[in-house]
Amino acid sequence: MSQINYSIVIPIFNEESIIPELWQRLTPVIEALGGYTEVIFVDDGSVDASLTLLTAIARQSPHVKVIALSRNFGHQCALSAGIDRAEGQAVILMDGDLQDPPEAIFQFVSAWKQGYDVVYAIRKKRKEMWLKRLAFKSFYRIHGILSGIFVPLDAGIFSLMDRKVVLALRQMPERHKYISGLRAYAGFKQVGVIVERGYRYRGKPRMTLLKLFELALDSIFAFSTIPLRLATFLGFACATSSFAIGIVGLYYKLVLGREFLSWAFGLTTTFFMGGVQLIFLGIIGEYIGRIYDEVKQRPYYIVKQQIGFHHDANCLEKLEVGE
Repeated sequence: MSQINYSIVIPIFNEESIIPELWQRLTPVIEALGGYTEVIFVDDGSVDASLTLLTAIARQSPHVKVIALSRNFGHQCALSAGIDRAEGQAVILMDGDLQDPPEAIFQFVSAWKQGYDVVYAIRKKRKEMWLKRLAFKSFYRIHGILSGIFVPLDAGIFSLMDRKVVLALRQMPERHKYISGLRAYAGFKQVGVIVERGYRYRGKPRMTLLKLFELALDSIFAFSTIPLRLATFLGFACATSSFAIGIVGLYYKLVLGREFLSWAFGLTTTFFMGGVQLIFLGIIGEYIGRIYDEVKQRPYYIVKQQIGFHHDANCLEKLEVGE
């Protein structure tokens, strides 16, 4: 096979109602790009007819390859499975719900040809409900404050990466992946292009507020130790305050002959400090849990089947794992 110029990686989870329209819009983009383009669909354990539709498309088009995971491993793991097998000189990541317009790929390629190694979409005019938009904006800004890595505001996974960036990502084997953060961590020459985010074509959005919260935790704990330092700073602050209150209390008791504060203050303070301690025990537990996952070295995805690759893998013969 001749050199692959572009790889488009698309994770899919229960998108049977969207796949036909997605492929219809992708086809003219592939034809207009020039060179040779591979499209890697990663079925993340769908329970509908998504895999059947993807298989049919792969049988009809030499551009399409399909990776079927053994179960639902999650969005970031599905992306990793595609990145690990992408052979293009430029690798494009996008979601399969058509909120990321395939036509924007031309903007990415244009910037890449100008010498940029990473081109990411800056999402303009999100169409989600106001609470979710607020959550996204808060997530990017909090992450920017807490982590030592600048992750562009309002930039998700919709992006193009040069092959050298992809090879760098493959050298980052952590289990709790936040690919947008790892992409920023890799460095190289990066630029953002404004892309208006559309409505989900059909069905309900996969990224719920709970999943966004989980992704936020993964990103913060993967790139920052500030939450641990807050425990130290708060401990010093509480110790200093307690010492000062104790001195004042002794003055009231020994000099003025009366109590400084009532029992209600002491009870409230006890409950408050107990809550703070439990919060920071939870934060420490999050870090320890991630260390535990890394030590176990379990694969972060398992491939059940591959279609369209040089050596198709079937679950009855061999299971491939992402190390």
